[in-house]
Amino acid sequence: MRAPYTLTAVFLVAGCSPSVHPRLPQINVPAQLGTIQAAVDVAQEGATIIVSPGVYPETVRVGTKGLTIRGTRRGSVIVDGEVERATGFVVTAPDVSIQNLTVRNHTRTGVEITGGSRFRVSYVTASNNAQHGVRAVKAQHGVIEQSYASGSASSGFHVGQCRPCDVVVRGNVAERNAVGYEGTNASGQMYVLGNRFSGNRVGMTAISDHRVALPPQEDATFVGNLVSDNAEALSPAHPDGAFGVGVGIAGGARNLVSRNLITGNPGTGVALGSSEDMAPLDNRFEGNLITRNGQDVVYAATPRAPGRNNCVDELCFNGAGDPLPKPAAPRGIPFTQVAAPPDQPDMPRDPLPDRAPGVEQYALPAEDMFAERASNPVR
Repeated sequence: MRAPYTLTAVFLVAGCSPSVHPRLPQINVPAQLGTIQAAVDVAQEGATIIVSPGVYPETVRVGTKGLTIRGTRRGSVIVDGEVERATGFVVTAPDVSIQNLTVRNHTRTGVEITGGSRFRVSYVTASNNAQHGVRAVKAQHGVIEQSYASGSASSGFHVGQCRPCDVVVRGNVAERNAVGYEGTNASGQMYVLGNRFSGNRVGMTAISDHRVALPPQEDATFVGNLVSDNAEALSPAHPDGAFGVGVGIAGGARNLVSRNLITGNPGTGVALGSSEDMAPLDNRFEGNLITRNGQDVVYAATPRAPGRNNCVDELCFNGAGDPLPKPAAPRGIPFTQVAAPPDQPDMPRDPLPDRAPGVEQYALPAEDMFAERASNPVR
């Protein structure tokens, strides 16, 4: 009987000890190597790592260009932090894709893209991660798509510190987070398109922040999103106590917010304000449906940083406004106690498109958009 053709046999034929691995174009985990990190360590540039169902208690650090890490079943391939490890994936190399798997129970972030370019996060479930579900920081030319995030005390999806970003966030669901989507100093070719940000404490934000690189925030486009019912008590508390807000812009400039449904947020549907000495400037809200919120629009620029030419359709705001009302926020729950996510669809076999469709293809969404992927019913 012939001996099975194993990875060990490859090493022996190649004249290498297992400590000096040849670089491989495709690796199956755990059939060939027992951990995702072990596969990353021997993968050649441009390789694909296929991960079969199982729980992988590891932090995966990806420093090799062009890797694709793809689970065979989204809900059954689980990178689990066990509330011990900080981050599930740390990606520092360019051209890396993370696809069709679950990351959960990390004390910081599920998937973190840091400093890379041409990244892709597709069909990922990021649940019960303490700060962020999926975070791209100082990263450019990327896509975050068809993913789900819940149970994070900062935000489900976060893009920050990029100029120009050239990042598309599309077709995602965020619920039971402090904030669904947060863009901090995320400027230039930044597109947030066709997402469901419902049942968080705050729906989506664009923020200027001196504490991190590249302030102020400018030139982002938000089109076709459902931002509804953001008053979820069974979620981690927001660090600033924010609650009941749909869309917030703090010190941002020249943002376009168009064809979004902003409804059922009991505090404020749209909050436009300053951030320290950074004013809201030239922000445009066009063709949105803003309805059934506690207050539909609040203009809250401060005397220190008065705004200019911020328009909601034909109604424009300049100078200083009124203080932003702060409804009493429920205490919140630990990220570990947030309910598990519903089943999410697997990535289709068909190749994913390189980029999002044009912004003009995103229409005003229905109130039940992606309801089948969400825990929170439309109220």
